Amino acid sequence: MIKVLFVCMGNICRSPTAEGVFRKLLQERRLEGRVEVDSAGTHGYHVGESPDPRTQRAAASRGYDLSSIRARKVTPPDLEYFDLVLAMDRNNLDVLRRMCPPELASRLGLFMEYAQNFDDEEVPDPFYGLGHGFDLVIDMVEDAAHGLLDELERRLPPKPVAATRAKKSTSTA
Repeated sequence: MIKVLFVCMGNICRSPTAEGVFRKLLQERRLEGRVEVDSAGTHGYHVGESPDPRTQRAAASRGYDLSSIRARKVTPPDLEYFDLVLAMDRNNLDVLRRMCPPELASRLGLFMEYAQNFDDEEVPDPFYGLGHGFDLVIDMVEDAAHGLLDELERRLPPKPVAATRAKKSTSTA
């Protein structure tokens, strides 16, 4: 199992969007039992709150349901538990680096490093902007999520399909 944590500042816009998009992709590729996903914020401003209503509307318009996600603050144990801790921007990556023991630093990175079509290094925070910023976030997150999932599929060991078939055929004989 590979465990991925998406991180932004308050965990109500960008990182829950990444979590929701990635969960749906995992379901579509039938990998939900092989990759675990969560999101958190570097600040505790919104702990326990649902994603921003504008985020939820933009996500719902593309078929993503974020309604069950609740904001939480990233903790030091998260940096040990998750295999990949992906920040939405450099400021949040810097916060994570300050929290992270040196031996775990290789787990940290920028989510947009996995983007295939966008050259941006950061997902912009749409919180104080206009409504179209939330749609741009989804565009960027979808792009990076596809790239990340392609990478994780290469890392995952193959499913033992042949062994499963062999067991079924011998048990029915």
